[in-house]
Amino acid sequence: MNNGNFASSSLNLSGLEDEFIKSLAGAQKSNNTQKNYRTDLNSFDEYLNQNKIKQDIDILSMHNVLQYSHYLDQKYHSDNSKRRKIQTLRIFFDYLVKARIISSNPLREIQNSPKFLDIPRPASFIDIKTLWVQLIEDASSEDEMASLIAMRNQLVILLIFGAALKVSTLSGLLLEHLYDGENPRVLVTDGSRDPYSIPLPNIFSTILAKYKTLLEKLKLRFQLDFPELLFNANHYRILAGGLSPRGLELVLEEYRDKLMINITPKSLRQAGIFKWLHQKKKESQIKEWLGVAPSYSLAPYKELAGQNVYSDVFLAEIYNHYEFKNKK
Repeated sequence: MNNGNFASSSLNLSGLEDEFIKSLAGAQKSNNTQKNYRTDLNSFDEYLNQNKIKQDIDILSMHNVLQYSHYLDQKYHSDNSKRRKIQTLRIFFDYLVKARIISSNPLREIQNSPKFLDIPRPASFIDIKTLWVQLIEDASSEDEMASLIAMRNQLVILLIFGAALKVSTLSGLLLEHLYDGENPRVLVTDGSRDPYSIPLPNIFSTILAKYKTLLEKLKLRFQLDFPELLFNANHYRILAGGLSPRGLELVLEEYRDKLMINITPKSLRQAGIFKWLHQKKKESQIKEWLGVAPSYSLAPYKELAGQNVYSDVFLAEIYNHYEFKNKK
């Protein structure tokens, strides 16, 4: 760069980004964290490509970097998304300074955007109940594959609504991360902090026991063995262990269209947070379960708590009523 901020170098930006991501792996950052950094850096690369700016350190000017902030203003509506992408690029350039590839970080001249908290838009209580009833009915199917898929989906709902898990966490959850019995819990090991556990609705243990029995039977039938709780499947067979975040989203999309309800993983998770507030859980405990910093604000949820009343008692009530009715 001519302005003296960068040392003379012809290193390609893409290669430097690859080295940066490798450094994150070396620092034991989770795969999800590495993926998020890569996505944010790809946004910067896209900006350079659209503006026909060559991705060489010695050509890249401070003006190009500072203009990136204006590019984000035009492309993204979410202030938090813009803030995160600038922060990612700032960390990347700090890495380059530390590696003595550049002499100073031009991103330090871009002021952080204020962090705005999204207004919670939880799934409605009636929509959650509608979905739960449908899943119970689907799980009673005489078709073992259909029944297993429905039970899998029941566990998904219980883990998102009951424990406010993100799909990225739920995707790779192992059977050994679950504690059943009278007080079921799920162990979260995301790599960015010490493992911690989150309580689950008591009905989880009942469904998990049935699920594991049928899952082992069908794994044997299809000659499969995997440690994940969830699985990918079609209507006829289990295809593989694990279910991608997109696959989890598609599960809810299918029921959303079928039942004409408005539920997404995010809205279901937000409903779970409101549930904890109405259960009088301590704020510090909720933040720990969410995996967020102590400085994270629950103010938007507390302000809307009176308009969003949730409980998980109905899960067992509806399930037990259905089981009792079918035994008659």
